[in-house]
Amino acid sequence: MIAMSETTEPEDIAIAPVLATPEEWRVFLERYGELYVKARADGDELVDLLDDDQLEALDRGEGFELWLGEAPAPEEALVASEERLGVRFPPSVRGFFLASDGWTRLDAWVDDVHPCGRVMWMRDSDAGRRVTEMYDSIPGNEDVVQLFRRSVEIARGEDFWLLDPTDVGPDGEWAAYEFAPKYGNPTKYPSFSALFHSGYESMDEDMG
Repeated sequence: MIAMSETTEPEDIAIAPVLATPEEWRVFLERYGELYVKARADGDELVDLLDDDQLEALDRGEGFELWLGEAPAPEEALVASEERLGVRFPPSVRGFFLASDGWTRLDAWVDDVHPCGRVMWMRDSDAGRRVTEMYDSIPGNEDVVQLFRRSVEIARGEDFWLLDPTDVGPDGEWAAYEFAPKYGNPTKYPSFSALFHSGYESMDEDMG
């Protein structure tokens, strides 16, 4: 771990419409899953993810239907999560959960997007608490420690995906951050939708 410097923003962030409805998210996530299989999945993972017809279509370079997400969250489960946290999620987060209650294949050092029932304040998660305490012990990290304490943890692995409910754009979207503890600089995105979309763009560029 190194000391924090300033929050950065991705240099050529793709300008994409915010995904706000379950229908928009489902179309995007189907494309994301298909691209993930082509760009990132290895042989063993492919056997686990695809049936024989899909594997044959992949070998032929054809498209195929694939869903790597979960069942949609019921509205009452989403509302219960919002009440537990004392917030109302922004449109892109609500739309995502109403399309898929979590996601397990990401182009990032993040294992999964939590189901809505496991979304929590970073300060309340075991990993989040440890990272906050480490950064708080090093002078000069005051800004990022405050970000940790006010942010919602929506995804985690080696890195974190965080949402800041105090930084709201004109479209009602919360600022989103990708944070790698070993490097120290949070990367800021204008929304959860934009953060998720950055992984798609990364995979697409590698394929091209």
